[in-house]
Amino acid sequence: MSHVPHELHEEFPDAAEALHALKANDAHFVKLSDEYHAINREIHRIETDVEPASDEALEDLKKKRLSLKDQIAAMLAVSESTGS
Repeated sequence: MSHVPHELHEEFPDAAEALHALKANDAHFVKLSDEYHAINREIHRIETDVEPASDEALEDLKKKRLSLKDQIAAMLAVSESTGS
């Protein structure tokens, strides 16, 4: 298994402009993005054996990251459809 971090710009490569605009203009998006990055870094540390954690804890973090990614994707879809 590859232990590559899942950065937002890699997860949404065609949405660079929308990501930038939302980060600059939407406080809720910034909060989601910051939380996503914090959880993502924690998962990466666990997967690379820098930080020990149980399998259950790792799965919980992955579920949280996926939920945040879904929320971010929804915000990007709205942003791109409205042209903001």
